[in-house]
Amino acid sequence: MQFAPILSALRRHRLATALIAFEIALACAVLCNACFLIVQQLRALHVESGVAESSLAVINLGCDDCKGADLNARVTTALRAVPGVQSVAVVNAAPFAQPTGYAGISLDREHFIAVPHFYAGGPGAAETLGLQLMAGRAFQADDFQTAESWLPQNTSVWVTRAFAQRLWPGQDPLGKEFWSDKYHFRVIGVLAHLTPPDPGGGHGDSAGEWSVFAPMLPGDSLHGVYVLRASAIDLPRVLREARVAAQRAAPEAVLDLQQSRTLPELRADFFRQTRVMVGTLAGVIVALLLVTALGIVGLASFWVQQRRKQIGIRRAMGATRGDILHYFQTENFLIVSAGIAIGIVMTFALNLLLMKFYEVPRLPVYYLLAGAVVLWALGQLSVLAPAMRAANVPPVVATRSV
Repeated sequence: MQFAPILSALRRHRLATALIAFEIALACAVLCNACFLIVQQLRALHVESGVAESSLAVINLGCDDCKGADLNARVTTALRAVPGVQSVAVVNAAPFAQPTGYAGISLDREHFIAVPHFYAGGPGAAETLGLQLMAGRAFQADDFQTAESWLPQNTSVWVTRAFAQRLWPGQDPLGKEFWSDKYHFRVIGVLAHLTPPDPGGGHGDSAGEWSVFAPMLPGDSLHGVYVLRASAIDLPRVLREARVAAQRAAPEAVLDLQQSRTLPELRADFFRQTRVMVGTLAGVIVALLLVTALGIVGLASFWVQQRRKQIGIRRAMGATRGDILHYFQTENFLIVSAGIAIGIVMTFALNLLLMKFYEVPRLPVYYLLAGAVVLWALGQLSVLAPAMRAANVPPVVATRSV
């Protein structure tokens, strides 16, 4: 196939060719970035919480004038009395619930390096949550201390594997130290996973695993949030009865119904907007590809109708149906390739804007390759029907047309 006649024909239809090429370029930019965003959101949907979420529920009580120790004693006693409750612990937050403990940390007391979420839990909290310790030791009785405000000033903590790699890449994190203002922390354990309450909320990495777990004695600085564990089958019933028991035990406190739910419910609610976004982006991709395909079909059909006489002349001179078919396929391939070339520039420009304003990671190159293949295939499929109609034009009919 010689390209000179094709390029000559395209130059005579510059506007139509430019419009289709620009449409393909726009499709390339949106397709690549939208697919990348969908993959990122799907990855967030399947983030591993690091806790036994199918067996956990949260009770959240608000009480400004309550004594923390007294409130904890009454509520935990009432919750443990609920049939089916296996264990109860006091925490400051739970995965997919309301975050309460983000703080910047440094390794040298001067330069902030990251902003993890600090979980605080009383005795038995780690066991109730079902945290998986990969390395290090379990908390001992003397690790639990009282705190005047946020956390004890010198605390032994667990960190997630992902966060340890962020702070000390390639090193053993056990025994390492870090600071948050006047608070000093020493790592005594490494967790396989523990997502912050709002994974992907912009405070940690894209995997949502910058978390620290600190032991702490319940009291005025740790009260009001209780995590309870039961079998997955009994959990809905246990939660209903636990809500009633908590309100009876602390009638002066306010039960936050939105936050007092099972962890599967909290996860589903947290990712509701994410699922809507994925569906919306998928719909945009489908609509854009459909419009692009219709544009190619319309232009190719118009050109076939306009070139009937030329097609007939070529057929009369010995061109086969395959030659005519290949001509239109090659013409379409050149237009799509030009659009993809422009689209690559637009794709990176759009990705830079998303990186700047929405903290989206850099787009991998293989998304461009995949997008180009999809658009090339779409172009060839879209032009196939008009090209086959052109190939079937009888020479005699074509040469008699005006």
